[in-house]
Amino acid sequence: MIGAGRVGAVLGAALRRAGHDVVAVAAVSDLSRLRAEALLPGVPILPAPDVAAHADLVLLAVPDDVLAGLVTGLVEAGAIHAGQFVAHPSGRYGIDILDAARRVGALTLAVHPVMTFTGTSVDLARLEDCPFGVTSTDAVRPVAEALVVEMGGDPVWVPEEARVLYHAGIAFGANFLMTVVLQSLDLLREAGMAEPQRLMAPLLSASLDNALRHGDAALTGPVARGDDRTVADHLARIEDVSPAAAAGYRALARLTADRALAAGLIDMTSAARLLEVLASSPDGGRA
Repeated sequence: MIGAGRVGAVLGAALRRAGHDVVAVAAVSDLSRLRAEALLPGVPILPAPDVAAHADLVLLAVPDDVLAGLVTGLVEAGAIHAGQFVAHPSGRYGIDILDAARRVGALTLAVHPVMTFTGTSVDLARLEDCPFGVTSTDAVRPVAEALVVEMGGDPVWVPEEARVLYHAGIAFGANFLMTVVLQSLDLLREAGMAEPQRLMAPLLSASLDNALRHGDAALTGPVARGDDRTVADHLARIEDVSPAAAAGYRALARLTADRALAAGLIDMTSAARLLEVLASSPDGGRA
């Protein structure tokens, strides 16, 4: 294990639970070292080249921006060798990012858990049936998928050329969902709601379930109904509280209007009225 962040330490613990011998871990920060000691007790903490040199499988659980440089550095240090498996759990990248390792004969794979992590033992239970985006050569695919299954996950094949869009889709849903929910809670607090989480939890759970089960047919709310006056009132009030939130409302409402129109929930006339409202700035001009 190279990297004992919230993802790496948990995956290391999952592989150890499955019977693999975690021979060493590289952990730089104090928090990473504490996490490694908690989730991988007894595993030596060594410099990254020493970790790689001793392992049959090297899992590079580091931030995306340093992954390419780390692989190159390990190869130049002679820590990667032919026949060794080199993997990473990044969502953004497939195996092209590991080309330096492949050129010296290593077998490369990407196994991305589609899950959010806390970096604690709680995450081990979340790995059960968790989808993993898997990318590798055809020859290595059985190994990549077997590793995912051993960790309790469900392997889902992602072609190399689809990797960026795959990750963008996940980030669009999971990351921006959190932003939207947190902004919603802020607006409700501004409206005087003392416990906005209590107010929103049932609605959010039902909305997510409906979206996953029924797609665009589940769209609801003033935009999906073509209620342009309500949308205008929303925008005017949100502008008073947070212009940034109003800009986000406009962008999401436009996207929702497009989807509602395509799904036949509103007609062209209603869509045009909505878009006119969304194009208007708070002073009556064009946004």
